[in-house]
Amino acid sequence: MRTRLAIKVHSLLESYFPERRVFLKSDNDTRFIRLRAGTQLIAFAGCTALVSWSIVATAIILMDSIGSGNFREQAKRDQRTYQARLNDLSSQRDGRAEEALAAQERFNAALKQISVMQSELLESETRRRELETGIDVIQTTLRSTMKDRETARNKLAAIQESGDNGAGAVQTSTSNVPIDFLSAALARTAEERDQVVLDAQDALLQADELTQKIALMRDQNDAIFRQLEEAMTVSVAPLDKMFRNAGMPTDRILATVKRGYSGQGGPMTPLSFTTRGEDPTADTLRANRLLGQMDKLNLYRIAAQKAPFANPVKNSFRFTSQFGYRRDPKTGGRRMHSGVDFAAGMGTPLYATADGVVVHSGWQSGYGRLVKIQHDFGIETRYAHMSKLRVKVGQRVSRGQHIGDMGASGRVTGVHLHYEVRVGGNAVNPMIYIKAANDVF
Repeated sequence: MRTRLAIKVHSLLESYFPERRVFLKSDNDTRFIRLRAGTQLIAFAGCTALVSWSIVATAIILMDSIGSGNFREQAKRDQRTYQARLNDLSSQRDGRAEEALAAQERFNAALKQISVMQSELLESETRRRELETGIDVIQTTLRSTMKDRETARNKLAAIQESGDNGAGAVQTSTSNVPIDFLSAALARTAEERDQVVLDAQDALLQADELTQKIALMRDQNDAIFRQLEEAMTVSVAPLDKMFRNAGMPTDRILATVKRGYSGQGGPMTPLSFTTRGEDPTADTLRANRLLGQMDKLNLYRIAAQKAPFANPVKNSFRFTSQFGYRRDPKTGGRRMHSGVDFAAGMGTPLYATADGVVVHSGWQSGYGRLVKIQHDFGIETRYAHMSKLRVKVGQRVSRGQHIGDMGASGRVTGVHLHYEVRVGGNAVNPMIYIKAANDVF
């Protein structure tokens, strides 16, 4: 049975691959090589496999080349989009800074105007009280004069009655002297009374004018107070939102800053317009509230300088790695990345993101050349893989100060900055602070 099957298979192969002979002739001899059907089949299969492999490999190389080109184009488009977004955020930050500066200038101008108008209001109030006192004195004098006139009239009537009841000619002639004196006194009293009435009317007119001026000044004060309150709301609200978006408790932060800046006196002393122990007026309460908001604004600005609300790289860069778990570029394993990476050219300047004190400036395993800056509120920032360090341990730095240059020292795959923010020793996402700062700066 096997022989028959082998014969059939051989016959089938012979029909497709007939036996061939290849003759090799030399000067002395002639030889040949017999190519049987099985040998031809094996050769044909090998050539077919080689051609198929060449086609598949060529297709894979072409597809990989096309895919790499698409990835590069996509990366370039992403880079252009990210750069445009960064430029837009930078322009928005500059616009917010200009708006805050303009609001501060308007606030200072309005505060000066309030001071002038408050002085005028105090002077008007003093004049009004003096006029009221003068009117009271005039009215008292007028009443006293009227009373004296009535007394004089009564005496004159009594003298006339006594003269009409049988007094002699001598008595009548002698009584004419006091009558003339009384008439002249009455005439002078009437003139004084008329003058007092005129003075009182003038005083009342002046009091009405002063009342109108005071009402107008109060309306102006109210308009100025409203503008100031709106300006303070616009100035304080973004700062408060920035701290809250960063997860920082604003009450505790303001209390900490206030303890560090607790000198007494200065322009923030509450206003008081009375020395009699009277309750403060509504305007006084509004002015004191504004002064309190000014104090809060100043505290926020101080705190904003002490927290890392800034970007450590000001030149063009590429954001290459985010905070959190990622694939390790060295080992390929999954590890926690405790910061963010900014890639740019070798020697790109790096800047401090907040005021603080340098606590480390040197080499540290894995980080390479590393700078650590300790800030207030228990915050620490780290700047790793530098090519050159420009600060020393113990040095006090300010936001925006040049602290080093970007490099590739330590455990890296290329030139970049590894930037960390730690609160109480625990790493937090630095983009929380950078994004929060975009609302204000």
